[in-house]
Amino acid sequence: MPQYMVERHLPGITPEQLGAAASRAKKVTAEMTDQGTPVRYLRSTFVPSEERSFCLFDAPTKRDVEEANRRAEIPLVRITEVKHIAAEDVS
Repeated sequence: MPQYMVERHLPGITPEQLGAAASRAKKVTAEMTDQGTPVRYLRSTFVPSEERSFCLFDAPTKRDVEEANRRAEIPLVRITEVKHIAAEDVS
């Protein structure tokens, strides 16, 4: 399944608000999956000095990721399909 990175600009967000947003993303994607659209929130990386967050999702389409974020009411800058290479994947 494709993976998508969601970039967010979150000026002034608190750690509590960041955690609440991640919880909403997890809940919404679980609901969407139960309803037949397999979307999964995987993780977020927050860069405090830039007030930016990068969130990783599994989903069949970019549109499914957009819908999940809309339902979770989390703002976004853009969504980009990504490929990951882990250290254990290379020699």
